[in-house]
Amino acid sequence: MPGFSLTNVHLSCFVASYAVALVLELSRLLLRMPARIVGTLGFTAAGIFAQTIYIVLRSSPDPRQAPPLSSWFDWLLLAAWGVAVAYLILSLRRPQAAAGVFMLPLVLVLIAVASLFREAEPFRRDQALYVWGIVHGMALLLGSVIVMLGFIVGVMYLAQSYRLKKKLPPPRGLKLPSLEWLQQANKRALVLSSWILAAGLLAGVVLYLVQDRNRMPWNDPVVWISAVLLLWLAAVLVFQSQYKPAQQGRKVAYLTLGSFVVLTLVLSMVLLVPSQHAKDQSNASRPTSGAAP
Repeated sequence: MPGFSLTNVHLSCFVASYAVALVLELSRLLLRMPARIVGTLGFTAAGIFAQTIYIVLRSSPDPRQAPPLSSWFDWLLLAAWGVAVAYLILSLRRPQAAAGVFMLPLVLVLIAVASLFREAEPFRRDQALYVWGIVHGMALLLGSVIVMLGFIVGVMYLAQSYRLKKKLPPPRGLKLPSLEWLQQANKRALVLSSWILAAGLLAGVVLYLVQDRNRMPWNDPVVWISAVLLLWLAAVLVFQSQYKPAQQGRKVAYLTLGSFVVLTLVLSMVLLVPSQHAKDQSNASRPTSGAAP
């Protein structure tokens, strides 16, 4: 389209993409089309791309306007974006599952409800800082706990695998779960911790934007070590998805051990290296007045 640019992305762009993807998903109930899966994934990916651009454009801090991503309209759009991304990942891993019949309507409903609050008064900056600070801190805390649990399960898996490989009898009074159970627990801990930690790091980015800063302080050690952690989590999810089920056991266990080591390094940096981050988050966690939204 002549004169089109990313700044021209509107709500209708990704709504139309999700709607077409839903129609293609519903078509599986009536007829079989070999190209349906490709079309559904393509329109869903296009909708996510357009919605991401739309959210990023709304995230630009402007001292003359309300803080970015700090209204019910923004929050509902973020919820819809999260469901759409989850559906796309699930469809890529299980293309024959009819998840879109249930998940895409939820995406469209969330966007429709968000549009009702488009002109609603945004939250005050202190309220937004308080809530995003809680999301940031709780997600990082929960993700860290799951990483630690995954580390323990990974060690148990390797110990049980070594015992079975050497055909050793179990130590008296020390019976470990089966390899199948440990493998599934390891895999779930790896995936869940990766997504929760990633959400916590992204919430930290939003928190920084709400603070009305002009640019990210990439020279701050906590910021760049957090970026390294985010890249590691993305790599972990990619590696884990490439393993065949029969090959996942030990490799997933090693990934959980690696995640624990990386997280330990990140926490050490946060605790030991001087940073402006701790001061900013301490100030952000205390609302000046009013209740959180």
